[in-house]
Amino acid sequence: MKSFLVPALAAITIVTAAQAPSAPHPWQKLQMPTAAEVAKVWVAPPAEYGPEPYFGMNGPVTIESLAKDLDTMKTMGFHAVTAQAGGGMTTTYLSPEYFAFFKQFVLEAKKRDMKVWIVDDIGYPSGFAAGKFANSPLSMQALTIAKRIPVTAGSSVKQSVGPDTVAVSAVSASGEKTAITVSGGAIDWTAPKDKGNWTVLVIDHVFRTSPTKSDTNPTHQKDSSQPLEDYLNPAATAAYLESTHEAYYRAMPELFGSTIMGFRGDEPDYSISGLPWTPAFFDRFQQVKGYDIRPYLAAMLMSQVGRPRPGAPAVPVPPKLTDKEVRAKGDYYDVFSQLFRDGFFKPQFDWCAAHGVEYQVHLNHEEAEMELTRSEGEFIRDMKYVQVPGIDTIWHQIWTDTVSDFPRLASSASHIYGYPRAFTESFAAYRPSPDITMARYILNEQMVRGVNLIETMFLPATRPDGPAPRPTTVPPGAVVTRPRSVMRDPEFPALMDYVRRLSYVLSMGRPAASVALYIPSSSMWMNDHKADDAFVSTERMLSERQIDFDIVNDDALATDLKAKPGAFETASGNQYGVVIVPNALAISEAALVRLRAFAKGGGKVLFLGRTPLLVYGRTMLDARTAIAAEFGFATVQTPAELAPTPTPPMQPPASAPEAQVVPAAIEAALNKVVATRTVSLDAPNTSLRVMTRRLKDADVYFLFNESEKPFSHAVTLKSSGRKAESWDAQNGTISPLSASGSAGELKLALELKPYETRLIVVR
Repeated sequence: MKSFLVPALAAITIVTAAQAPSAPHPWQKLQMPTAAEVAKVWVAPPAEYGPEPYFGMNGPVTIESLAKDLDTMKTMGFHAVTAQAGGGMTTTYLSPEYFAFFKQFVLEAKKRDMKVWIVDDIGYPSGFAAGKFANSPLSMQALTIAKRIPVTAGSSVKQSVGPDTVAVSAVSASGEKTAITVSGGAIDWTAPKDKGNWTVLVIDHVFRTSPTKSDTNPTHQKDSSQPLEDYLNPAATAAYLESTHEAYYRAMPELFGSTIMGFRGDEPDYSISGLPWTPAFFDRFQQVKGYDIRPYLAAMLMSQVGRPRPGAPAVPVPPKLTDKEVRAKGDYYDVFSQLFRDGFFKPQFDWCAAHGVEYQVHLNHEEAEMELTRSEGEFIRDMKYVQVPGIDTIWHQIWTDTVSDFPRLASSASHIYGYPRAFTESFAAYRPSPDITMARYILNEQMVRGVNLIETMFLPATRPDGPAPRPTTVPPGAVVTRPRSVMRDPEFPALMDYVRRLSYVLSMGRPAASVALYIPSSSMWMNDHKADDAFVSTERMLSERQIDFDIVNDDALATDLKAKPGAFETASGNQYGVVIVPNALAISEAALVRLRAFAKGGGKVLFLGRTPLLVYGRTMLDARTAIAAEFGFATVQTPAELAPTPTPPMQPPASAPEAQVVPAAIEAALNKVVATRTVSLDAPNTSLRVMTRRLKDADVYFLFNESEKPFSHAVTLKSSGRKAESWDAQNGTISPLSASGSAGELKLALELKPYETRLIVVR
């Protein structure tokens, strides 16, 4: 273990000490320009604001062929590129020759005034470094049920256990559980005579990885042959950084923070059976929670069956957890998510900050939070230490017939922690592939939810030796067809011009959302699907009522947001005057105390569906039962429920989803706490989406008609400005708008065609 770890840590210590953190570049920090200053730049924004293609260097590429590809990218409207090493290159990945070759590529980009993001691995998920962690003590681990030993009533079991055993429990036929002591590497236990037969469960830690898709895998399969690093262990991440980030930096330090923008990660997660684990887990858990989690492991492992997606085959019903076991499970995932944040995301965040670049990454399952809580713990907690939080949209998660508000997760994290940008990976694995009209829709739906750095998938390198060979699985003479990439459409460069201008404007100033929606992650850790359903449905309700909002987690309410009289302020400077808590099973004592003070100062709190049943401090295991009277400071609307929002399908649905049913009682409660709207219409329209920002001397409103029908409305904007302008991001022109108003309101006429956007600036 020493031979693997010590050199990596030593190298990082030396380089980091020599590279003192530099002052942030303009694109890396919030800026508050005037509208006039933005107008001077937005027609041809700097390349740092994207967009960029995800570019794969597959095959025997040469510097000459890559240079031609860069020229092609510029004709397609790109001024930056996200570059990934690929299989079949003439240099060995992560070798000195590879880094010398990659430097030549970056210098070619520099000649063209293009910027480069480096994909941090030769495949996905991030963290395997082309097989570095195979047979390593620093590879990913999990807890699993290694043995099931049947024991009849009154019988004894005496058996040795291996060094990998971490706990042993017995479970009766009726579901009763008891911990068994391991002494001297063995168990000696007698089953009670009066409680039927039992099963002894031996819990081991094992090396088990999420499958990786590596271009250096000889089989070209997504499998476990090149395991991931132990995400929960900072030493493993240090070893990963030494092989990747540090090696890039040593080869081309002068290009970091200028041509090289940073590193792009992809889907780090625990797509495994069992529980995520690291050797320091139990000590860390004891330190954080103050009790031993091992007696609860068997119950948690036995219950690992998630809710199937619509149309998926039925699964056996798992044993029901007791109330204490449910709470212990919440504590387990709380500690897991902290370790994931601090062991994987924060070291990369710190490394990038020290070297003048940024870290961008998206997770897995952003559109399905119940799955994300099991595989990554907590989205916003993970993204606290990511300079450019991200999401991806694949498999028709965004389409004209879906309801998809999950992109706000990325923008909300950036708003809470003061980062100017949030990114998307778009268009991967769409079948059918989107045409240019659908591509514009998919991007607009994300940008109106605060995403402002666009990456499009997938642009393969041109092979200098001609077309790629025919796949061996295709019979000779067969015609091979691939979906035409939207990036080859003649209208694509114009779309990228539109995206580039809009991304720049939506990166300037600060966000202006004044409503916070609480994501009940701790409830989801305890497998509470009702909390997840209510959260997603509330997202939709707010979006359909033109309420710009951010998603906040318990960490934000408890500590990370700055408490002011009647407001919570983000590191970006926007202030929430309203907090909505949808159907949470549990909430922390710290968050509840701050919500109470927030309401006392004039802030508005709305509990939808129910008030939390549990209030937890150090542990969820010892959470106290809440009483209704302690929520008297808030508006509480408990009887009625929102109609659930359907899960985005894997293929385009046959018809648009039905309109969401919002009971009158919930509508009234929402109107009570959000009495003044930033954007209000003369008549309800659930098709209009809104995102707002604030410049030094102007308010910015980005509006999107998500429906296939045109509409016309009289719109009232909450703004003290008087000069309204329409900024056309397609051609870079600015036109005056006729508007009138007084006392902080501006009224104007709004007409939008199907799927049309409007960028309005009020100076």
